[in-house]
Amino acid sequence: MLKRTRSLLALSLAVALTTSSLPAMANSLNLPDIGTAASGTLTIDQELVYGDAYMRMLRNQAPIVNDPVLNEYIDSLGHRLVANADDVKTPFTFFMIRDRNINAFAFFGGYVALHSGLFLHAQSESELASVVAHEIAHVTQRHLARSMEEQARRSPATIAALAGSLLLAIASPEAGMAAITAATAGNMQGQINYTRSNEKEADRFGIATLSKAGFDVNAMPKFFTRLADEYRYASTPPPMLLTHPLPADRITDTRVRAQNYPQTRVPESVDYHLAKARIVARYANIKAASALDWFNRTEKKSSPALKPTFQYGRALVHLDNREFDQAKTILLDLYQQDKNNLFYLDALSDLYIGLKMPEKASEMLEKALKSTPKNPVLMINYGNTLLAQEKYEQATRVLQRYSHDFPNDVNGWHLLSEAYTKLGQSDEELAARAEILALRANWNKAIQYYTQASQLAELGSLKQARYDARIDQLMVQRDRFMALQ
Repeated sequence: MLKRTRSLLALSLAVALTTSSLPAMANSLNLPDIGTAASGTLTIDQELVYGDAYMRMLRNQAPIVNDPVLNEYIDSLGHRLVANADDVKTPFTFFMIRDRNINAFAFFGGYVALHSGLFLHAQSESELASVVAHEIAHVTQRHLARSMEEQARRSPATIAALAGSLLLAIASPEAGMAAITAATAGNMQGQINYTRSNEKEADRFGIATLSKAGFDVNAMPKFFTRLADEYRYASTPPPMLLTHPLPADRITDTRVRAQNYPQTRVPESVDYHLAKARIVARYANIKAASALDWFNRTEKKSSPALKPTFQYGRALVHLDNREFDQAKTILLDLYQQDKNNLFYLDALSDLYIGLKMPEKASEMLEKALKSTPKNPVLMINYGNTLLAQEKYEQATRVLQRYSHDFPNDVNGWHLLSEAYTKLGQSDEELAARAEILALRANWNKAIQYYTQASQLAELGSLKQARYDARIDQLMVQRDRFMALQ
């Protein structure tokens, strides 16, 4: 559960729970047109502001998986669906939270979170895609904003208070539902019905998106049915069933709708199963022996075409245990089968660094970068191998470009900070660390680091001007963030 900090979420929740504080909250808001109850919903621009703020809070509080390979896979899958969705009005960002509970949620600004536990329960890429498509539909149909508008008609709470409690509800269902109940006592039945209506609409748009994107439309009712059967008598259902209830009529509705679309046979996705293997090996919170046992048992029940995915999973277990000889045998064989596979390239890069042979990793990555020069997995690994070779000047150039292209990835800033430390450039190191703090909504500390960097830079230099300009930007972002409180 998210910690209660002095933030948008905590203060909005406090407003929802304490009606006497509503006037003060309303007066402190500095955003146009948010207003009070029944004054209309948020604009798209305001949703983007809320989404950015909440994402920064999540980076600071939730166990977000900052894995470049998994992020690339999720991003590719998500944008394949977005490209086939209707009514897209915002950019989309897909990310993973390390949590074995089955859950996914979307919030303002096109942010879609997937729990790692989804991969442990989805049996195919189409099943995972069905959940992602459903969440995309929640965003495109603006269900969160519409729910707030509906609640504003029934409750004295402000839009800001409802935003806070609803954002908490989608990520922490039990706490969030309690907040909504407190803010809207006596009107929960209407909210539940409205939510169920949204769920059916998200299913309808989600299935259409699945079909246009080339996935198996039957995956949605199949996944829903298995989930409902598994937790039918559970005393504590997974978070997904708290925020996405699965009554029988909803499952039936998705099954009937799926029958109206062309029935296509979708081959198994090797990349999906590679991602699943990576999660089992590294993010399932199980011991190495248990992971190896899972790969052995599951492989016996799977298609021979998926054998490389289980081999890859075993290689990761050996790699993480520093059993480099076993990992090397497997990974080199996989690499020979598919030299452009990002999963294999990433693992081999780590292997060569572990073997004190980073130059071999660089050579391999340079070849791959010639065909896809801006691929984030290749770029971040290449920067890392240059650091391992103590080529710090070259590493900073690669990592500067990476952080420019992917400014929201903390991995790039961490490596850039390390490179500047090795070069003895304290001001640039502070600047890189400040960017990480800003991504986690620690505005004051970020501004402090940039101020220190400016003081270290040569007086009147372009570098000092750059730091000072960034300080001004961060102060504007901080004030905008604090205005949401």
